[in-house]
Amino acid sequence: MTSFSDVSSVVLGPLAQRSDADWYRASDGKWSPVQIVHHLALGIEHSGRTFESRREREPMRRRPRTLFQISAYFFITTIGWSPRRRAPPATLPAVQPERAAVERQFREGVERFERLTRELLPRRSGDLFVKHPVLGDLTLPEWLQFHTWHCSHHARQIRERLAA
Repeated sequence: MTSFSDVSSVVLGPLAQRSDADWYRASDGKWSPVQIVHHLALGIEHSGRTFESRREREPMRRRPRTLFQISAYFFITTIGWSPRRRAPPATLPAVQPERAAVERQFREGVERFERLTRELLPRRSGDLFVKHPVLGDLTLPEWLQFHTWHCSHHARQIRERLAA
């Protein structure tokens, strides 16, 4: 996947026409596909809503990022490195999220980001920030790149669970 505009089809495509049993299939304490989609929806929704709430602010300045934050962003979004870490509490999925609600939340979050992209870029591409819990302050283009990678990463997990 090369573009944020592909995330809906990459994440939800493998689940199209699948039964509820497939959406809720999990093993070995791993998240089910519906939980993965919920996790992605929560992250996209949070960062999108935060950008929306800040869109009218004066230009912002990025807080200094550590060498780790800069390196991690590069390795994640350029090389595709996937660090082993727990998801931030705000993005932990429910134990049994409702399939239709999760799918709707994911699609609405993606639509919000696409609308923000049309409304804010390129004008606000370098002076509006939302903090990522590990990577520090990210611009809208950086969040788009992160979410593209993150969705691709978890879409692989969805496909693995469906193949099991």
